[in-house]
Amino acid sequence: EAQDTSPAQWNVIEHLTQEFTTGQGARSNTNRTIFVVGDKKQSIYSFQGADPDEFDRMRGKFQKRLNAISHPFQPLTLDFSFRSSAAILRVVDAVFDGRGSSGFANDSLHRAFNAELPGRVDLWPVIDEQKSENDQDWETPIDRRAPSDHRVILAEKIAAEIDRMIKSGTMIPDKNGPRPVRAGDFMILVQRRKEMFSEIIRACKDLGLPMAGADRLNLQSELAVRDLIALLSFLVTPEDDFSLATVLKSPLFGWDEQRLFTLAHYRSEPYLWAAMRGKPDKYSAELAVLNDLRGQTDFLRPYDLLERILIKHQGRKRWVGRIGVECIDGIDALLSQALVYEQTEVPSLTGFISWFSSGDLQIKRQMDANSDQIRVMSVHGSKGLESPIVILPDCAKREVKIKNKVIQSDDVVMWKSNAETRAAMVNDAVTERVNVETYERDRLLYVAMTRAEKWLIVAAAGNLGGIPPSWYEQIAIGMEKSGAIDCEFPTGLGKRVQHLDWPEPTLSTPEENTAALAQSLDAWAHTPAPAPTPNRTSLSPSDLGGAKALGGDLGQSVDAAMLFGSQVHILLEHLPHYPHADWGNIAPQILSSAGYDPDQQAIQQAISVMTAPELQYLFAADVLAEVAVSAPLDQVGDLPIYGVIDRLVIAPDYVQIVDFKSNATVPATCSEIPLGILRQMAAYGLAMRVIYPDRQIRCAIVWTANATLMEIPPEQWQNCPFDAGQA
Repeated sequence: EAQDTSPAQWNVIEHLTQEFTTGQGARSNTNRTIFVVGDKKQSIYSFQGADPDEFDRMRGKFQKRLNAISHPFQPLTLDFSFRSSAAILRVVDAVFDGRGSSGFANDSLHRAFNAELPGRVDLWPVIDEQKSENDQDWETPIDRRAPSDHRVILAEKIAAEIDRMIKSGTMIPDKNGPRPVRAGDFMILVQRRKEMFSEIIRACKDLGLPMAGADRLNLQSELAVRDLIALLSFLVTPEDDFSLATVLKSPLFGWDEQRLFTLAHYRSEPYLWAAMRGKPDKYSAELAVLNDLRGQTDFLRPYDLLERILIKHQGRKRWVGRIGVECIDGIDALLSQALVYEQTEVPSLTGFISWFSSGDLQIKRQMDANSDQIRVMSVHGSKGLESPIVILPDCAKREVKIKNKVIQSDDVVMWKSNAETRAAMVNDAVTERVNVETYERDRLLYVAMTRAEKWLIVAAAGNLGGIPPSWYEQIAIGMEKSGAIDCEFPTGLGKRVQHLDWPEPTLSTPEENTAALAQSLDAWAHTPAPAPTPNRTSLSPSDLGGAKALGGDLGQSVDAAMLFGSQVHILLEHLPHYPHADWGNIAPQILSSAGYDPDQQAIQQAISVMTAPELQYLFAADVLAEVAVSAPLDQVGDLPIYGVIDRLVIAPDYVQIVDFKSNATVPATCSEIPLGILRQMAAYGLAMRVIYPDRQIRCAIVWTANATLMEIPPEQWQNCPFDAGQA
């Protein structure tokens, strides 16, 4: 596809295809073909190096080479449009008539493939530019535009019209017959993501319309992301008063200005954090969250810390409740960036904040047409998309400005001085650049108009005059050529071009439609669906049935025993990574971060296992810990087993499986091992025999209560009886 191909890319293609027509590459016994498809009218990415003129140049080269070896060259054109109604295509042809310099051939007119598809193009009257008001309330943010601003007025008119069309049941043609419009039918396209872009999103949200949000996110400017980064900054530097104030006013705590002022103004401590800690009763809820996070800052990676904020402390719920669902994209993108950072850098919180703040990250969101939400995006972002109804509100005057100070023309590089002092050569180069920019804006308008399937609505707010003409003026001229008629719109008397009869609006209310639909449904539609049956895809070795405790363990509740065992296992998994001297201090923090109240007995039991001389080899660097294993076993049924082995010793001639068991009563001999534990070890052993058929398989249990290892004889676990029905 060549419509947005740059000269550098064409150079690669040219070298790859040169052998097709020269030397041995042009072999007669093989039919080698080149297929290039492109539409110069849609080349809108010059800022990425695209040059539509290269398409014609390369077409000439291919034609010359193929003719030289008597191979056919077949230039084909496709006049049919498979998307838009004839009404839209008629206006498009009229707008771009005679624009050959922009890539629109004079003899090329569009033909609607769906000739019987009704369509319309509406031109709303312009909302004149309004002078800014300076008497706004002092509490109004300085970046919020006055209600009388022409862009605000147009945005609110558009939002109100969309709301009216949806609620009144305005009909739109569809392949299965007319239907009421819905939010997902609307796509609003702007030239730039600036004032009009943000005002339309705000106006639609004010009316409660379902919005897909912005198509691109500047991650550092997202409110939820800025709040989270401020919280991380405070955790790194508690004396950062500004970051703490930002966090307190964020949705995580929801303070208002008065409460923050009271804390700051009447404090006797130099820092806000110290002032809060001095009044634990008054700020107990805030201190509980912040103390928990500060206690984990030195131990958790940035991603894990963010997850703790969002899940344990309900940060995600609070930000979505305050800002809306569109903040989810920014939050998820921040989490993704944390993972990227951890893969490339030492995962320190200070490093992550510095790394994240040093860039300008933009995230492109997927605007799903099936989500039934209004899409607002730039024309560049809409390339390749379509929508039943397209609104173009940003069609006022826009000057062509060449911002580069250095101009290159052919092989000459020139400094773009002031217009009054420019040399003729420089002035010619600037004029050429302006023309190129103007031609591309024509193509950008073409892309915008042809995104519409059935209904194109054009509007503008502000001044229209200028050279080149505004989009609004160009479309107005094209509509006059297409036989536009007068029509009343929300902003006044405008023009309309229509093809075929438009469906009449429905007279029933949404409530009546819902009631009629309910009456037409079959009985099964009114019956609640049954609860789903769990679909098990594997068996756990610990769920193969049989007792797992001796008689002496029965005095302890099952929940208490499992809680104690979980703490011991977590400590045996993580403590070996720390120096022996720090185990006593680190162990409670490990259990707290996992959500447990530290049990000193569990800590002592885990440390006794790790310090037992005969068990030292299990904690060596070459021994695998927490090894996930899955294998099909005929002995347990049709489903494969899936489990996690505590320690796995892999030697050249044998494999030893070791599992930690925290039973209060330790069997005296192997024959007294509970059946449930024996079945678990047998399942691990049989799985390892499938994976390592050429090595001896050994199974052993470490009883943590007395820090002893019990080797299970091979014949005992190999002949263990299974009853898969008990699983």
